[in-house]
Amino acid sequence: MSRIGKKSVALPSGVTVEVKNGAVHVSGPRGELTYRHLPCVRIIAEGGEARVELIEQTREGSAFHGLTRSLLANMVHGVHEGYEKQLELIGVGYKAQVQGKKITLHLGFSRPIEFPIPEGIEVFQDEKNKNILILRGIDKQLIGQTASAIRAFRPPEPYKGKGIRYVGEHVRRKVGKTAAAKSS
Repeated sequence: MSRIGKKSVALPSGVTVEVKNGAVHVSGPRGELTYRHLPCVRIIAEGGEARVELIEQTREGSAFHGLTRSLLANMVHGVHEGYEKQLELIGVGYKAQVQGKKITLHLGFSRPIEFPIPEGIEVFQDEKNKNILILRGIDKQLIGQTASAIRAFRPPEPYKGKGIRYVGEHVRRKVGKTAAAKSS
């Protein structure tokens, strides 16, 4: 059995979990999320906690036992507190503008890049530093995927460090070329 799958998920006040027809529906103060789990596991929500039980002891069932519990815990955390990712634009002339449901990125290409913001995600710029984009939402997977898609337009390069990186991410720098020594 999975060590992670055996742990129960504590439900904070204001968060409800409903299980119907192979789907779990989690609702809280920030919104609602639904996940269709596999038939090899069963989700039981009672009292102030939810737990995942393994129905059949197979290799596939054991693999999805811990995964389902982690996804359930992420959903509970998302509807209660939410998730946030911060991206930093580093480079001369690199900037971003949030306009309604799209982000316009100026990243040193000949044209600006327009990226549509997915439904369920809020994007805004930091008050103090306009080169920091903040992504917020309740779905951890969607936040990570959107941040990764924005970062992929100009990942940080190792020589000058320019590009889009997560706030706090360390980029290993490489030494550039050195001029050939003159011999007389």
